[in-house]
Amino acid sequence: MKKSILLVLFTLVSIVTQAQEIKWMTMKEAVAAQKKNKKPIFIDAYTVWCGPCKMLDKNTFSDEKVVKLINEKYNAVKFNAEGNEEIQFGGKLYKNPSYQEARKNSRNGFHEFAAFIGVQAYPNMIVFDKDGKKIKDILGYKTPEQLISEL
Repeated sequence: MKKSILLVLFTLVSIVTQAQEIKWMTMKEAVAAQKKNKKPIFIDAYTVWCGPCKMLDKNTFSDEKVVKLINEKYNAVKFNAEGNEEIQFGGKLYKNPSYQEARKNSRNGFHEFAAFIGVQAYPNMIVFDKDGKKIKDILGYKTPEQLISEL
């Protein structure tokens, strides 16, 4: 009986935890989703070494109200601005020709897509409307309340 109760509790906690996560996708997935749902694209441009980016993940992107807002109103993209992902957007392919695999866990080359979308600092959150036009540029760490008010 105790095992059954623990199993039920564990399952409920897992469901609640999953419900409180932003549904991050790749840029390719977001563009495809946007064609169907017409939602703006929200991009979190981060780096692996950025302390405020990690705080944003831990404190803001895990907040129930932020998760609900972003999941309901946006196609959310988590983009490593110094990563090696190839991104197709607006008919152009963007790469990171300066990327060095040996430096994947530290500062690395600046991605062409990061330059295209105008990343100025980390973290940098950017919103594109359904026509691919940049409509918001949010710089730096934001508390849940600050981010909600800017979105």
